[in-house]
Order: sequence, then C-alpha cells, then structure tokens
Amino acid sequence: MCGIFAYLNFHANKERQHILEVLFNGLRRLEYRGYDSAGIAIDDSLSPLHSTSSPPPPLVFRQAGNIESLVNSVNQEITNTDLNLDEVFYFHAGIAHTRWATHGEPAPRNSHPQSSGPGDDFLVVHNGVITNYEVLKETLVRHGFTFDSDTDTEVIPKLAKFVFDKANEEGEQTVTFCEVVFEVMRHLEGAYALIFKSWHYPNELVACKRGSPLLLGVKELDQDKSNNHVFKDAHFLSKNEHPKEFFLSSDPHALVEHTKKVLVIEDGEVVHLKDGGVSILKFERRNGSSRPASVERALSVLEMEVEQINKGKYDHYMQKEIHEQPESLTTTMRGRLIRGGGSRKPKTVLLGGLKDHLKTIRRSRRIPVSMEIASDLWDRQGPIYREDTAVFVSQSGETADTLLALEYARENGALCVGITNTVASSIARKTHCGVHINAGAETGVASTKAYTSQIVVMVMLALAIGSDTISSQTRREAIVDGLLDLPNKVREVLKLDEEMKDLAQLLIDEQSLLVFGRGYNYATALEGALKVKEVSLMHSEGILAGEMKHGPLALVDENLPIAVIATRDACFSKQQSVIQQLHARKGRLIVMCSKGDAASVSSSGSCRAIEVPQVEDCLQPVVNIVPLQLLAYHLTVLRGHNVDQPRNLAKSVTTQ
Repeated sequence: MCGIFAYLNFHANKERQHILEVLFNGLRRLEYRGYDSAGIAIDDSLSPLHSTSSPPPPLVFRQAGNIESLVNSVNQEITNTDLNLDEVFYFHAGIAHTRWATHGEPAPRNSHPQSSGPGDDFLVVHNGVITNYEVLKETLVRHGFTFDSDTDTEVIPKLAKFVFDKANEEGEQTVTFCEVVFEVMRHLEGAYALIFKSWHYPNELVACKRGSPLLLGVKELDQDKSNNHVFKDAHFLSKNEHPKEFFLSSDPHALVEHTKKVLVIEDGEVVHLKDGGVSILKFERRNGSSRPASVERALSVLEMEVEQINKGKYDHYMQKEIHEQPESLTTTMRGRLIRGGGSRKPKTVLLGGLKDHLKTIRRSRRIPVSMEIASDLWDRQGPIYREDTAVFVSQSGETADTLLALEYARENGALCVGITNTVASSIARKTHCGVHINAGAETGVASTKAYTSQIVVMVMLALAIGSDTISSQTRREAIVDGLLDLPNKVREVLKLDEEMKDLAQLLIDEQSLLVFGRGYNYATALEGALKVKEVSLMHSEGILAGEMKHGPLALVDENLPIAVIATRDACFSKQQSVIQQLHARKGRLIVMCSKGDAASVSSSGSCRAIEVPQVEDCLQPVVNIVPLQLLAYHLTVLRGHNVDQPRNLAKSVTTQ
C-alpha cells in the first residue's frame, strides 16, 4: 500500500542535495509495497535566524509514475529555478510518499503530499483510508475551502488549516502543532498513519496513527568517532543539543540503512519532533471527549540487516527469495526442534511464544481446525466464542482484514494467536501469544519464503498442541525428522530452475493455466495458481481435483495447459484417476510427481512430468510449491512484466 517517509536533521549541517537523496532513497526502499505515484516536500531557502518574517512555503514535488519519474521531475524543476543544491541546512524537515491509488487516478494532483491550499500552510502524507472524508469535505466546502484532488486525504491538511485559523481568530494562546493534530484526529474515522509538516511550525514534524503501521528511527550523530558509549533511550528522545537525525516510516526497510534504534508507534499516539526531542502523547476517546496523555516509551532494536533488503547476485527480489528458502526454513526452525536423546526423550518442538498458553489451546472447543478467510469472517460476523482459539496468519502483521477479524475475535473473548514475519507488527502486538516465522525480510510483492515458513510454523504448532498424545508419538517424530531434513529437500528441488524456465518458455503465449490439487496439496494448487496470476498476469485457477467433474472438465481440450499435483500421499491413486480422465479428453498435462513416478503418471508419455523429492505428506506442500514459484517467476520475466512490483498489487494490504 502507500508508503510514507520523513527525515528531520537537528543541529546537523546537511546540504539540500543530501536531504533530497535521503528522501528519494527512503521512497526506493518502499517501492516494493506497490505504488503508482510519488511526491516529496522540502524547505525553501532558509530565513535569517531570529527573523520576525514568516518562513517561505515549502517546495512540493508530485509526479505520477515511478520514483525515477519523480527524481527526473525534481531535477528538471531545480534546473529551471536555479535552486541551490549546495545550500546547507542546520535544521530541516522533509516528508515523502509513495501512493497506491484508492481514491482518484494516478496523477500529480492526487499524489501526496496533499496540501491545505494556496500557500501550503499544512502538508500531509497518508497511508490508509479516511472513511468519513465525504462528510468532512462537505463541511469544509461550506467554510470556503476548494478541493483540487479526488483523494480522501485532502480533507486532512485542509481540516488542519481550518483548526489553526479558527484558533488564531478566537485570540487564544498560540496553538501548538500537536494541538492542531489532536483536533484533526478527533474528526477522522478510518485507518491512517499521518505525517504533518507546516511552515507555521518550522523544523517540526508531527506523526500519528490509527490502524496503519508507523515507526520512528533515531540516530545520534556523535562528533567523537572514538566515543563508543551507549546512550539510554531517554537521551535519544529528550530535548538536548546533540546533533541528531530522525526518520519516520511506514516500513522498517526504509530505516535500517540509517539506524536500528526504533520506536514502534502505537494506535492513538501522536509523536512530535521538535527541538531535538520526541514528545509522545496518547489520543484517547472517553465518554464522548478526548484528552491527550503523555506517554513514555522505550526504543527497540531493529533486527534487520541492509544486506537482507538488497538483491545481491540475483536479478530480482522474488528470484532471490525463492532461492533463500533453504536458509529461511532453517532459521524458522532454529532452536524450536527438539531432537530427543535415547529412547526416553521423544523428538518434539518448543515454541517459546506459546508454552504458557498450550493448555488453554488444547481445551479449545473447536478441534480439529476450521479455516476462515479474514475478510469473510468479519463480513458475516461468524461465530466465535470465549472457548475458541483463533490463529491469525499474516506476513506483514498489518493486513487490514486480518486485523479487523482479530479485533472481532478479541471482543468475543477468544484466545488469539499470531503468526507473522514482523516482530513489532500490529498483529504481533494485539494477539495474546504467537510465533514469529523468522523468514527474514521479504521484499518481492509475491510471497515465497514467508509462505513456506508459515507452513512450517503451522506444522510445528500442530506438533506442540498434540505433544501430550502418546498414540501419535511415532507420527510426530517422523514429522520432526522430516522438518530437520526439509531445507535439504528444498535445496534439491531448486535444481529444477532451468527445467521450469524451459517449461515457462513453452507456456509464454498461453492465456490460462489450471492447477489441480487434492488433500494437503489443494493449498499448493491455490498458491501456485495465485503466484502465476499475480506476477505473470496470466489467468490461472487452483481447483480441488475432486470437483473436476462439477464444471472444470468442460474447459479441457488439447490447447489448455493443466498442471496436476500427484505426489505420493493418501490421495495419490485418486490423482492418477484424474490424470487418466484428463488424458482421455486430450488434456495438455503437466504432472508434478514424486521421484521415480514419472512413468506411472505418464504411461503413454503424453504429459510432461516434474519429479520432486518425497517427504512427509504434511510437509510435501513446502517442496511442491517451489517449482510453481520458479515457473511463475520465469513466466513473468519472459513475458516482460515487473516481477517484484506486479500491476495493481501491494505487498502489505493495510486498507480494506
């Protein structure tokens, strides 16, 4: 979704060129989230110190298209206006944004920062959706405001100006930037993360959030490079004269190259950057009124390396992340698999985030498990009770539909378990307990390594819940052995890379692909079809093989490519029957089978067989999805589409 970024330097001489590069690079780190336009706002030339005149309005640049289009537009404007790139700023506050269109087409007027109007008194960058913007817009129009964009965001800076002007007209004491923002928040409904900039409050930024992610990064610029003492959080956040840099971002990817000291901003919090310090206030609605309360928070350390968000030797992030899966799976399982020792110590798993809740989970009223799509659960207000355990799975931990379902489950008293790839995400914080999948940063919009790590975590969760059942001990130990060897099996299946590239070449001009799966591998069929459609833009459909005769069979002819997942498990004989029926109708078959089964699934040599290693049936989807990931990747490259930023899609869906 939209990405927001801000950079404020305090008591640190920075040239305009450097400031622009920090903002542009921040946006580049947010590119993977998906976007269709971008913009920035920086200060104009400095006003003389202690001058009584108002500072000049900021410089605002907005452009549809990619970030490089924005960079080129800014460079052209600099050339046309002779803007001095070497001008040094002792203080400066800049904001930036990548937009994923929800209201209004991709165009400069709909790009952010959105403005309060002529003079740019207030500027705002926004991630989220304001659900009551139409009502606010009508009110502001009645007060003489005119609107230039189709966005929901434009009401926010205009509302800020209305609040500011009204406070000044009434002759009150000078209203603070925070007070303006608090009054704006009081009127907003929906999900948002916001950063405000105003020339009325030079060298200040105010950020707030409700529902959408936002982080603050702090970097102390120690003039004495030999001084390695460690500052406490209070030193970093308090007002003092030490040179500092502050960064605000909707995503840790944009912070890690600058600092690892971060503050995860909570819902309802307002963060005010002023005079080298950080003030945090909590916006709370109680009994129809709202009052701010001061909050003390601790910085945390960002567990991410710059190398994780670079492509390294690979051409694309998706390619890199597919090939990282042996390592990401190893990391997911590290320290969690108990190998046992001797006949009396069974092999099992240890999930530290769940150990205090396992007894409660085992007493849940609904075992076995039922699967729910988060948006559908929320829409139909499905039955959830106090004796239930609800598990919420999200790579980013910020998925809007999943968060709504989580709030619903909490309200109904269920024990909520989170499975995410982001430690400080909203889902990780709002669930009662959970498991971090430890897959590492995933930048490609199409999830690959996070998906396989999620499967492994859910298998380990099942093992942990069932660890008190003696009758299933042999089965559990076989699965633990399979988990231990799983990275090697994935490493083996990655050797099919060239074979899948050849297959992609044969399918490059096709319009559709069907994928049939059954049992554990129905999920593989759905996920494989999803990968093909979301990145290669080819229509693809995952189908439960048992439903073949109830409609899908009508599509079968000698032209339509059909993939059938027929690895060895309890459903193998049924999949063999499916293959025979498709073959009888001259289907163009691609069959994924266990090693050594190519002849049995293609007795007449009429289909293309892809052989993969056989593992425990519940782990087979981890192995089976890899060839389909590779196929989707190569199809996309050969068809000339953007692998890492598919059309119309975003990495983290933080709006409904």
